[in-house]
Amino acid sequence: MRSLLLKIFTIALVTAFVAATSVQAAELHVMISGGFNAAYKLLAPKFCAATGNTLDTELGPSMGKSPEAIPNRLDRGEPADVVIMVSYALDDLIKRGKVAPGSRVELADSRIGLVVRNGAPVPDIGSIEALKATLLRTKSIAYSDSASGVYVERELLKRLGIEEEVKPKAKMIPKIPVASVVAAGEYEIGFQQVSELLPVPGVTFVGKIPESVQSVTRFAGGIAVGAQSPSEAKALLDFLASPEAQPAVRSTGLDSIAAH
Repeated sequence: MRSLLLKIFTIALVTAFVAATSVQAAELHVMISGGFNAAYKLLAPKFCAATGNTLDTELGPSMGKSPEAIPNRLDRGEPADVVIMVSYALDDLIKRGKVAPGSRVELADSRIGLVVRNGAPVPDIGSIEALKATLLRTKSIAYSDSASGVYVERELLKRLGIEEEVKPKAKMIPKIPVASVVAAGEYEIGFQQVSELLPVPGVTFVGKIPESVQSVTRFAGGIAVGAQSPSEAKALLDFLASPEAQPAVRSTGLDSIAAH
């Protein structure tokens, strides 16, 4: 009888442990824009290993008209627990009631850089005058459909005083990394956030544009309204912003906020 009771007690303990584990472990639905994605790909496996949670990740721009853009995904009712994107676009989602107020977590800063195809001459962009000369001389220019590209199109060329000469040969590239079309030889140079340029093969990273005409993009994350696992979502965002995560963040071309 005692042996039977022990077996029943052991089975009950195992059942309770399995049930508790299944409650604690969650599959988080993450929507993320390209700028923070390289750092996220390095850090996500560490989070999963430490927590037992899994991540179902969708990549899309922080803004724009493409169906893949994060605001458009949320408007279609696609499930999300965590969204990671350009901070001002995240703030707009908070105002629209798509992301929970108070859930915003600052993650990293990103600067704009320039690439050319591997083997092509590396242009000088080390000063304002050198950058202007490079853009005037270049036959074709690509830029992204997210924050960096919006800045290039609406502000950078004006600030350099060469908008009329350069804009006809410059084009916004939707959906795909700008560096990929430069690598394919479709455009001579490409602008995008450094963290989105570095992972693409077939290009040479020239450098960041001069600081006096630079546009720094802040990336942040938040918890989507209606998230199925808000506690686990908060844990993910806290981990991505933690001091332990910063070496991986900086290794991808982003600037750690903690270092400023």
